[in-house]
Formats: sequence, structure tokens, C-alpha cells
Amino acid sequence: MITAHFPSGYVTGRAFAHSGPVLWAAMLGGFLPDLDLIWFYFIDDRAFHHHHYWVHIPAFWAVLALVTFPILKAFKPTWCRAAVAFFAAILVHMCLDSVAGGVKWLWPFSDEFFQLVTVPAAQSHWILNFVLHPVFFLEITIWATALFLWRQSRSSKTA
Repeated sequence: MITAHFPSGYVTGRAFAHSGPVLWAAMLGGFLPDLDLIWFYFIDDRAFHHHHYWVHIPAFWAVLALVTFPILKAFKPTWCRAAVAFFAAILVHMCLDSVAGGVKWLWPFSDEFFQLVTVPAAQSHWILNFVLHPVFFLEITIWATALFLWRQSRSSKTA
């Protein structure tokens, strides 16, 4: 995925709420793992693929969720729904990255990346490889779904 993580967070969030903190938590979870691109470009100088970073390791998020939920349940139970939406959006992010980008689903037991499709390097720039590949239709579909849901929510407010 190149562009669809934020709208996928919106779509995920709409499964939990139509607005408010729960929706915002899901949108944050939808793109948060890709904040590692700041480190990738400005610190690591693209030394290795950003899916090697801990924020793209599902086991990291699973452990964080296992720690977070008991704490929230004990001290801030009203935040649990937002946390569920946040972690669900991160899971969706990992699944979308597994389409063509590869994710280490079995780490720490394996360093193997799992992906459904390999996008061949057939174009002059890596972005063109993805945009001109049929898998990009999934991104367009996610954007269209998010736009449809957003417009639907806007029209229901004015009605």
C-alpha cells in the first residue's frame, strides 16, 4: 500500500463509530506504522526496507495490546472501545501491507516476509511499479469506500 492506509483507518473506524475519539483512534492506527518512514528516509538513509522496523512487526502490536487492555480496563474503561479500533486499524494496516509489501507475521520465530503478490520492477520508478500494477485497484477501492462513507456521514448530518 502506498496511499490507502489513512482511508483504511477511516473505514475501520466507521465499523466502530461514526465520529469522535473512536474514529480518530482508528485513523491514527491506520497510518501509525508508516511513521517509520521518517526514520527510514532521514536517519537510516534507506539502509533497508522499512517493514523491518518494529512498528511493522505484528508481534510488537500484539504484545502492546496485551499490556494496554488490562491497564485501560482497570483505569480508563471508557477508552477500551477506542483502543480496540486503534489496534484493529493497525491489524488492517499489516494485512494491507501483506498484499504486496511483505510483513513478518511469524516473527520472532521467523524473519520471513509474507506477501500475496510480488510487484515486479518493470518501470523506471518504484512508485510506477505499484500504480501501474493491478494491485493498485485495491487502493482505489479503499479510497472509494472511505469517500463513500464520508459523504454518507456528511449527508446524514444535513438531513
